[in-house]
Amino acid sequence: MAAYLVSEALGWDLVPPTVYREDGPLGPGSLQLRVNHDPEQHYFTFDAQTRQRLQPVALFDIIVNNADRKGGHILLDGGKLCLIDHGICFHAEPKLRTVVWDFAGEIIPDYLLDDMKALKNQLNANSELRHQLGAYLKVDELAAVGTRVAAILDTPRFPAPPGDERATPWPLV
Repeated sequence: MAAYLVSEALGWDLVPPTVYREDGPLGPGSLQLRVNHDPEQHYFTFDAQTRQRLQPVALFDIIVNNADRKGGHILLDGGKLCLIDHGICFHAEPKLRTVVWDFAGEIIPDYLLDDMKALKNQLNANSELRHQLGAYLKVDELAAVGTRVAAILDTPRFPAPPGDERATPWPLV
């Protein structure tokens, strides 16, 4: 649910519509709109043009501290990028593991930085977004989101994978 809220706040529309339900068949949890996609198409089969469109995905994974962005978690629905499976995100400690390291070292485009600045403003102490995220995240997890956004804005380059720890999930798809 928190991943959907962040995606919407950024205006990137990457995470399919998601709702929180108290009355799920196994208890409370989130429910996400099904994505119509070809399961044979994923990160590792995308053409160069589609892969170039993944800059927002790379930033999104940093913001939410995604520890499990596999190639099969990036879907195409009629050409629209859709991100699924955000069960291992938002930890307060750095845990980023993603297959999307294509842009390491590159300067982040201004249009994405503008969206990040808007997100930073939306994360202020009395904001609606902060209140909504507070329903799903612990205080330290929510603070870490703001810290990651600020770090990106302070050094507006896509980071390189850390050399001292595993930077990709397993399995890759």
